[in-house]
Amino acid sequence: MAVPIAVTKPAPLARAILVKDPSSVYSLRCPSVYLCHCNPKRKELPFPPNALRRKTDPKWRGGFSLGLDLGLSRTGVALSKGFCFRPLTVLELRGQKLELRLLDIAEKEEADEFIIGLPLSSDGKETIQSNKVRSVAGRLAARAAERGWRVYLQDEHGTSAEAACHMINIGVQQSTRQKKADAYAAMMVLERYFSLSGEEAELVLPKSLDLQEKLRRAPSEDSDFSE
Repeated sequence: MAVPIAVTKPAPLARAILVKDPSSVYSLRCPSVYLCHCNPKRKELPFPPNALRRKTDPKWRGGFSLGLDLGLSRTGVALSKGFCFRPLTVLELRGQKLELRLLDIAEKEEADEFIIGLPLSSDGKETIQSNKVRSVAGRLAARAAERGWRVYLQDEHGTSAEAACHMINIGVQQSTRQKKADAYAAMMVLERYFSLSGEEAELVLPKSLDLQEKLRRAPSEDSDFSE
């Protein structure tokens, strides 16, 4: 007599979301404790954002972060070194040229993660622009993973208004605000990401297992800070 065997389906990864191009990338929401809840041993995930690493380990020293504000024709870029934020530049590039230029900037600035502003509505819902940003983020994530770098999405709702107020407060002349607005908006995205310790960041994970392995093998700390 055959003995019945109970079969259980494996639980999916917590809050996993396929992005627009399911053949290339996954998008994963970062839980507040950044754990894989489907694992009975609650093993830590291997891709925590820098902001969360700094929160959980004050002695941790790692790479820097690039903030991006993606527009239809202009992309604002900002840099965070620790908790020091500054606007870098505004790029008027698209497609592959934009992605390669961003990788060059990251290498020059010793950044190992990209924080991309995700345009959501005031009630947190996806917008038409959200899909476009996710598409760019997916392509950039695949390229970045080749170098062991990560890409995250951060809700950017309201950051443009925050950037405008910030420029006024620090005395940026009205004639130059429009030129610098995108870079300052990218800086606001970074500030929000760090103020939340990366707990609301959304990891854009390449579907390729080879690229995921490259992310796992990436150094967890900057060798310049190692004792």
